[in-house]
Amino acid sequence: MHLQIRQANLGYNKPLISNADTSLNLGEVCLLIGNNGVGKTTLIKSILHQIPLLKGEISINNKNIKELSAKEIAEQIAVVFSSSVIPQNYTVEDLISLGKYIYYPFYFELKKEDRDEVTHIIETLDLVQYRHTPLRNLSDGNLQKAFIGRAITQNSPVIILDEPTTHLDEKNKIIILKTLRALAKEHHKLILFSSHDWRLAKEFADKIWYVKDEYLYSGMVEDILLQHEELTRATLFEINPDYIPPHIIAPDVYKEMLFSLLQKNFRQDLSHLTFELKNKKWTISGFADIHQCESFEDIVILLKTIH
Repeated sequence: MHLQIRQANLGYNKPLISNADTSLNLGEVCLLIGNNGVGKTTLIKSILHQIPLLKGEISINNKNIKELSAKEIAEQIAVVFSSSVIPQNYTVEDLISLGKYIYYPFYFELKKEDRDEVTHIIETLDLVQYRHTPLRNLSDGNLQKAFIGRAITQNSPVIILDEPTTHLDEKNKIIILKTLRALAKEHHKLILFSSHDWRLAKEFADKIWYVKDEYLYSGMVEDILLQHEELTRATLFEINPDYIPPHIIAPDVYKEMLFSLLQKNFRQDLSHLTFELKNKKWTISGFADIHQCESFEDIVILLKTIH
């Protein structure tokens, strides 16, 4: 486990979150959700060791964060907060290039491969036309994308983002979330981002951390959503018309959850399979043998094993 929280109480004078016990691996995308004031930002700051734990332990790459220096934490974790100080007179390129300076003294020239990487990130985030634009002249959405670009150039194995899509329109929101998921899957990064919009989890996240009533619920997206009725509103979900799904026999909300799970994790054609939900267990046929799974996580493990 690259990021692990063990029996931790998080907060200030008293816990906002009690007995948190969870973990994440490299290659996973996790959405942190919860109402205002429940402790989402406190949890992020605790992982960064900006707020001391009241109890328990947080470790990064098997090292207790209390034993890491600020530089060592920065090498492990890149972070973007929802409100960041805007460096005066910096351009988009200047800001994104800053991510490289955790590896060099600030007076060093970046290497050609560093500059090429900055250019690639500017292109990926659709910021080419703003490359030399002062940050003070950017819209809130493009400014947020530039700060995310800086975090990406840091090349840390963990990227944590506090409300990264707040000021973005739908087009830019999708650009950011697709970029983050690609970083996790293709470059083996661990992505943790918070949002008020839990629906993002269905399309872009593997895991959810849900803070409610001083408790941190964690697990596969589809399992956590279905365990909490307040997070499940089937009318908000839209099936991708271009996706050819397997045959699924289940109530609509379970069917939609399974659609999302398969689209996120599998590119191969699964239309020859049949999934049927009976007595809270999935029966999967279409292989040489019939298989049963008790959770969405079991389904992912089974399909990855067989394929």
